[in-house]
Amino acid sequence: MRLGLVLSEAASGLRRNLSMVVSIVLVTFVSLTFVGTAALLQLQIGQMKNFWYDKAQVAVYLCNGEVPSTHCGNGSATAAQIKAIGDALHSAQLKPFIKQSYFENHQQAYKNFEAQFKGNPVADYVTPDLLNEAYWVNLKNPNQSAIIAEAVAGLPGVDAVTDQRRLLDQIFAVLNTASITAASIAALMLVAAALLISTTIRLSAFSRRRELGIMRLVGASNRFIQTPFILEGVLASLIGSVLAGLATVGIVQFFVQGFLAQAQKDIAFVTVSDALVVVPILIGVGIVLAAVSANVAISRYLRV
Repeated sequence: MRLGLVLSEAASGLRRNLSMVVSIVLVTFVSLTFVGTAALLQLQIGQMKNFWYDKAQVAVYLCNGEVPSTHCGNGSATAAQIKAIGDALHSAQLKPFIKQSYFENHQQAYKNFEAQFKGNPVADYVTPDLLNEAYWVNLKNPNQSAIIAEAVAGLPGVDAVTDQRRLLDQIFAVLNTASITAASIAALMLVAAALLISTTIRLSAFSRRRELGIMRLVGASNRFIQTPFILEGVLASLIGSVLAGLATVGIVQFFVQGFLAQAQKDIAFVTVSDALVVVPILIGVGIVLAAVSANVAISRYLRV
């Protein structure tokens, strides 16, 4: 098989069917951009889990006589009870599980509350005495929060033991749903791209049916006839894949790092390096998708 002749046939086909080539480029670009976005979203969720789960704390809220509670019938926690809870957290039984723990009084809790709800009208109605004092515990292994709860939840003066990871799990469940939705849309777009590539190749072959008939008469093999059409689909899809890769990098560079990362400095966002890892995958998917779709389409046409 002469490579030069095959490439010239593929180039001729691209020139003749420019509008169809543009449609392949666009649908490949859009579908693979969805794929890249879904992959980046999944990477983002993974990074956020690693970042926040390591920082997640167990809060041991103490009884507050100003706030009604079913667990605190005797009013606020006394100084002796607070000390007993602290001693339990520093005991030899719990020491192997705890990285760090500290006590937060009413004033410290109010200061953190003000920082968290700055500008929110609710801050005007909250006073320090309405906020529970608490012990905040950082675990060596965040998965062992149940050990802390079992050890201190029943002590006098303890109102509730809360694992922040439970709140994070709800947030990540929503993000995972969004990621699955994006992946589903991307899969549908890839199916549409495959169908469009297949249809385009068949139309291209139909427009050159006389040439194909002559090639058959002179003894050209099916492989020689098929290869230019497959190359047409692959080249058009390759352009769309590269554009999708550039769009993915651009989204991370200008939106994620240029905007989100600057507005939310406490969150670990995906970087351009992560996007560059996704780009070869997009290009590979685009090439394989086009090659398979074009090969199936032209093979079926030649059998007719």
